[in-house]
Amino acid sequence: MRVRPILTSLIFVILPLSAPAQENSYWPIFEVRVDAMLDSMGARLERLKPEEDAKKKMMMVDFSTVPHPKRVEEFTAVKHLPPVMQGRSGMCWCYSTTSMFESEIMRTTGRSIKLSELHTIYWEYVEKARDFVHTRGETYLGEGSESNAVIRIWKKYGALPGDAYTGLQDGQPYHNHEYTLFPEFKKYLKSVEKTGAWNEEEVVATVRALLDHHLGRPPATVLVDGKSLTPQQYLRDVVRLNPDDYVDFLSFMQHPYYQKIEFEVPDNWWHSKEYHNVPLDDFMTIIKRSIRNGYSLVIGGDMSEGGYSRGKDGIAVIPAFDIPASAINEAARQFRFGNGTTADDHGIHLVGYVEKDGKDWFLIKDSWSSAYNSDHPGYYFYHEDYVKLKMLGCAVHKDAVKDILQKFSR
Repeated sequence: MRVRPILTSLIFVILPLSAPAQENSYWPIFEVRVDAMLDSMGARLERLKPEEDAKKKMMMVDFSTVPHPKRVEEFTAVKHLPPVMQGRSGMCWCYSTTSMFESEIMRTTGRSIKLSELHTIYWEYVEKARDFVHTRGETYLGEGSESNAVIRIWKKYGALPGDAYTGLQDGQPYHNHEYTLFPEFKKYLKSVEKTGAWNEEEVVATVRALLDHHLGRPPATVLVDGKSLTPQQYLRDVVRLNPDDYVDFLSFMQHPYYQKIEFEVPDNWWHSKEYHNVPLDDFMTIIKRSIRNGYSLVIGGDMSEGGYSRGKDGIAVIPAFDIPASAINEAARQFRFGNGTTADDHGIHLVGYVEKDGKDWFLIKDSWSSAYNSDHPGYYFYHEDYVKLKMLGCAVHKDAVKDILQKFSR
C-alpha cells in the first residue's frame, strides 16, 4: 500500500530530468579568469604598484559548448573604423562614443575621419577638477564617465582629429592612466580637500600641468586643407555632427517610464538627468531596430559575468545556471542592478547583428584589452540575452527612435 506514493514522488523527480534542455543551458567549468592582453601590457608598462596575484577559480561557461558566430564577416555591420585599444585606463566611455561618432560621420557624409579620444579625456579631467572645487570635494573621482560626457565636452571645447592629439608620449606603446596619471590626479585633489585650498584657478592650472606632463598639451589649432582651425571650428566645419541629435536611454523599474531621469551610478559624476527611461521591450526594440536601420549605438553595462569570455571565443552569453532565457525580464534586470551584481562597468560600440536560431547576436567593437585575446581581435559577439539582462543603457541618433521619443511628450 505504500508503493503508490513512493512512485508518485519518483515521477516528479524524473519528469524534470527528461524535459527539453533550456536554450542557454551551457555547461559550466571552473577556471582562473585570465586576460592575456592586459597582462602583456602590464609587462611593457612601468608599474607603480604591485599586481594582485588572483588565482581563485571562478565558475564560468565552457564556451566550447556554445554555438555562436565565429567570424566578424558573418554579421551585417554599419561602417566603422578599425578597433583601437584604450590601454590600462578607464577611457571606454570616450572610446566607444567617439567610435560611434566616427560611424555617424560615415553614415551622414560618407567620409572616414579618425577623431581624438584624448582631447575629450583631457578636458574631462579639467571639468572634473573644476567640479571638485565647486562641490567642496563631493565630486566622485574615478577614471570613468558616461557617453554623454563626450557631447558635453565637445560643445564646450570642440574636437580634434586623432593624429593631432594622441596623448601618447614618444615610444609609449599604450595608455597607462591606471598607474600614473589618475593616481596623481586623485592624490592632488584630495590634498586640496584636506588643506581647504579651494582656489579654482590654481587647481585647474595645476591639473592642467599634470595632464600636460602625462598627455602633452592639446594644440590650440589644427591645420586642415591649408586652413588653421580651432577645435570648435573643427567640430563645426569638419566633423559636422550636431551633438544635440543624440539621446540616451535606460530601463529601470524604480523610476517612471517615459520620463527623463538621472543615471544613478558614480561615473555620472555631474548628475545628468538627460536619460530617457523606457520599458525593457522598448529598450530592446531601440537596439534591434536601430542597428537594422543602419544606426550604430553606444551601449554600456556589466562585463563581470561567468558568461563573459576573456579568451579566444570573445563572446558574452547568459547561462541557465544564472537565469533561464525565458525568465529574463525587467524585474531580473532591476534585481541585479539593486544588489550590485550588474554594474556600470564598460562602454562599447554596437556595430552589427546576425540572427541565429531566432535570436540576435550583436557585433561589438570594444576598446578593452580582453577583446584582443579572441580570434576576432577588437570585437566581441554578444548574445541578445546578455544585452537584455546586463546592458544598462544605450545612446543613438534621435532619428532612429522618433516614435519612442514621442512617448515622452504625452
